[in-house]
Amino acid sequence: MNWQKYIHSDPDVLLGKPTIVGTRLAVDFIFDLLASGWTEEQLYESYPRLTPEALRAIFAYAGAGIRDESLFVIPGTAA
Repeated sequence: MNWQKYIHSDPDVLLGKPTIVGTRLAVDFIFDLLASGWTEEQLYESYPRLTPEALRAIFAYAGAGIRDESLFVIPGTAA
C-alpha cells in the first residue's frame, strides 16, 4: 500500500505530526484509540473523514517505520 497518499506531515498542522490527509487526526492518536480498545466501527462513527483505506495506511506507515528495527530484550529486565 502507498501510505504516502493518505498520511502526511505539515509543520502548520499539529506541529508536523504525521496526520491523515485532509484531517487533523494524528497517526499516534488513532493508535492510542485502538490500543485503548476502540473498534474500527467506533473510529468511523466518531471520525467520518477516516476511511478504511486511511486506516490501512496507518498500519502500513507503522510497518514501514519498524521494518528494519530490532528489539533485543535482556533477560531479567523486561517489565
